[in-house]
Amino acid sequence: MDVKAVSHGDAFCSASALQPRGTEIPHRDLPPDWPQEISSTPWAAPVGLKSSTQGLQSSALLSRGLGDAIARKRPQVAVGAVKPYVPKRQRMGQMPEHDTETALQTEIPAAGATDSKLLTEVSDSVRPYLGRKTGRTELPRHARLHIQAHQGPVNNVQWCPVPQFSHLLLSASMDKTVKVWDGAGSGRLLRRCSSHTEAVRDACWAPGGRHVLSGSFDSTAQLTDVETGQQVANLRSQFKVTCLAFHPRDPNVFLCGGFSPEVKAWDVRSCKVVRGYQAGVQQTLDIQFLAGGQDFVTSTDSVSRDSADRTLIAWDFQTTAKVSNQIYHERYTCPSLALHPQEDFFVAQTNGNYIALFSAQRPYRMNKRKRYEGHKVEGYAVGCEFSSDGLFLVTGSSSGTVHFYNYQSSRLIKTLSAHKQACVCVTFHPVMPAVAATCDWSGEINIWH
Repeated sequence: MDVKAVSHGDAFCSASALQPRGTEIPHRDLPPDWPQEISSTPWAAPVGLKSSTQGLQSSALLSRGLGDAIARKRPQVAVGAVKPYVPKRQRMGQMPEHDTETALQTEIPAAGATDSKLLTEVSDSVRPYLGRKTGRTELPRHARLHIQAHQGPVNNVQWCPVPQFSHLLLSASMDKTVKVWDGAGSGRLLRRCSSHTEAVRDACWAPGGRHVLSGSFDSTAQLTDVETGQQVANLRSQFKVTCLAFHPRDPNVFLCGGFSPEVKAWDVRSCKVVRGYQAGVQQTLDIQFLAGGQDFVTSTDSVSRDSADRTLIAWDFQTTAKVSNQIYHERYTCPSLALHPQEDFFVAQTNGNYIALFSAQRPYRMNKRKRYEGHKVEGYAVGCEFSSDGLFLVTGSSSGTVHFYNYQSSRLIKTLSAHKQACVCVTFHPVMPAVAATCDWSGEINIWH
């Protein structure tokens, strides 16, 4: 029942519809434009009844006629179909028009309401691709789903790394929420996975796919069980958390960085910090483990003239020592990092509107002959990612487009007009070919195939 604009006459109609039959409704309360058919409703009093009984039955008949007129005057609404009021500002900002196959307006389910078979049954959309030999990556062409997923910017999206549950898509947003979607299927919301009190800057799947780790500006990192929705660990840091990374060999340990010169290594079993990595910076932008997990690279916000040795720093995970701090010497920050899945290289997204390529072995050197250009960053934390076979490098853009590059030649081979606002994250599906997910600064998630 829409309650956005209720006049005095409508208010009376709503109240009258709730009156039980036989209740007297005085004529003076009738609206001036009430239908004349009520006053002319035929009725004959049974013989032998007193005048008081006749008055009572007249009132009952008037109530029935009043209810019938209401039913004809107002549209029928199914039981349980009452919709909540949505402010005009939100209505104007919801669901931009798209010329695509499906558009979804999703709602958060009630507390505890979710799919009880979230991690026990394989999705029909993923099942045909399980057990197949991985082939060459295909690039998506069309948008299959548009999901207005959040009320604030979506910082990242990530498919579940476990193949049989890879239909699950994780999203983290500045609206303080982390959500899990049926990204490869219906696109509906399956679970809300956090209880942060401030914006969520980063979130990722635990290696086993059972838990979700999220970091927020409320200075906490939370580990949540996706199946039950229960919080497993709430780790309070001394700074706002902006980036997270699980150790590739130890699923119980992860790195946490943010608005601090220190990066911390946490153990989720003891909920304690096991290592600390000190650098003369103000903020860590991203963390990337290199092959084997012996070393990792951090990206910082240092851009001053004498800070070229602190933009990218390689660390020894065990000893906490700096392995190299002479990796990137240009005066641009690098908001995101990505590791090649097969070769010993990693890339860094830069605010110079290009992606730089680096060796992932000591000594860590930049490849000055190869860079990936054509997209725009313009201060957004735009992410980049390699395809599972390493043939393609994909990135979002502040212009809302998605750019696909050939890894070997660094040539731009495809561009998609994905969003109307800045596209900050793109991720390939780990099993299904030619399927990808994108998110933007307006809270929208698109699924491509």
